[in-house]
Amino acid sequence: MSLDTVVEDIREEAHARAEDIRSEGETRAEEIESAAEEDAEEIVATAEREVEREIEQLREQRLSSAKLEAKQKRLEARRDVLGEVREQVEDELAALEGETREELTRDLLEAASDEFDADDDVSVYGRPDDQELIESILADYDGYEYAGEYDCLGGVVVESEQSRVRVNNTFDSVLEDVWEDNLREISNRLFEQ
Repeated sequence: MSLDTVVEDIREEAHARAEDIRSEGETRAEEIESAAEEDAEEIVATAEREVEREIEQLREQRLSSAKLEAKQKRLEARRDVLGEVREQVEDELAALEGETREELTRDLLEAASDEFDADDDVSVYGRPDDQELIESILADYDGYEYAGEYDCLGGVVVESEQSRVRVNNTFDSVLEDVWEDNLREISNRLFEQ
């Protein structure tokens, strides 16, 4: 065997070995590329699911926030309407005149007088515009006298030093009790759904 033949054999073997290595490298590169593409597709799919989930969460949060804001606006509007209704009632109570005002004032004084003993000196306070009315009603009560003004819509505040009792039977106090006791019903009637 000649040296040329040996060199040629080594060259062919080297080419064959190089071809095998190149072929294995290409196969391995294709496997790595394929695995990388699968990983990339999974990463993209996971990212898409995560983005969709975040979008849904954000949508739910915004929707919830919008619903809460709408509910607060409705409640504010209801409070405003209830406030206006209350003011109208107060205005109507303050504007009561004649027999109706006298009858209500008399009833409130009578109810308050149950808290005092017969021999008590009783002071009665009322709205400045009602002084004459109260004084005329007090003519029927022994030991009762008009003692001055009380800032209210009407009615009376009655007190006695001896009994150490003070009874607030003003239109305001009665309205407050009635309003609190019936607020739900008033609201339901105003805002029937």
